[in-house]
Amino acid sequence: MKSMRVWIIATGNAHKLEEIQSMMPDQTNHVVGLKSFQGVPDVIEDANTFEGNAAKKAMGLAEWIEEEGRAQAIQVLESFLHLDPPAEFWALADDSGLEVDALNGAPGVKSARYAAAPGTSGNAPDGANNEKLLRELAKHSDRKGRFRCVLAAVRLNHFPNHNPSQPGAGDIIYYSGSCEGTLAERASGSEGFGYDPLFIPDGFDQSFGELGESVKSKISHRSKALQALIADFSK
Repeated sequence: MKSMRVWIIATGNAHKLEEIQSMMPDQTNHVVGLKSFQGVPDVIEDANTFEGNAAKKAMGLAEWIEEEGRAQAIQVLESFLHLDPPAEFWALADDSGLEVDALNGAPGVKSARYAAAPGTSGNAPDGANNEKLLRELAKHSDRKGRFRCVLAAVRLNHFPNHNPSQPGAGDIIYYSGSCEGTLAERASGSEGFGYDPLFIPDGFDQSFGELGESVKSKISHRSKALQALIADFSK
């Protein structure tokens, strides 16, 4: 009998959480979002790679749960603490963004805050990010780009039912995925979030904003990264 895996997702983005939850096999995986906890500190995403930011978020969450948030996590996850075989508890973080060839890979790791004013923290509204991208691309004929996603998974070391001496405990495991496409000249569709209304994946003539979740969940960058994770854990 396979162990239940509980994935604590290091994101406050409801759209990302919904995507991850919809793609995880239900029988042996359970997804918990940050809204189930109080006091989780914000992580400054100042790394210059998707891998670096994903690692910071996953490790930050794991360390908080095992230290300051331990009692709260035990309460939130109490129903999973007495399973046979014992459940596994993982912190899982995603960092993802849009890379545009003509813009030398921008907006990249700054995708969510592309249009934010210099010196400010926090993300910019999706509409503002899309408008800035269209302005920048108006200077170029090459509109090729890709969505990239990196997942960082960390098994909690000292949470109940875990042995800190277990091989690999506390190590970061990475999974990545990408989706090639073209940036449209105007936004279309109301599905998805971020740059979805501008991004037309290869092999399609509609944007992610028009194609909707049923298509995106099969071919997106996050889907491919999750498929790699699921395949690895199904071995």
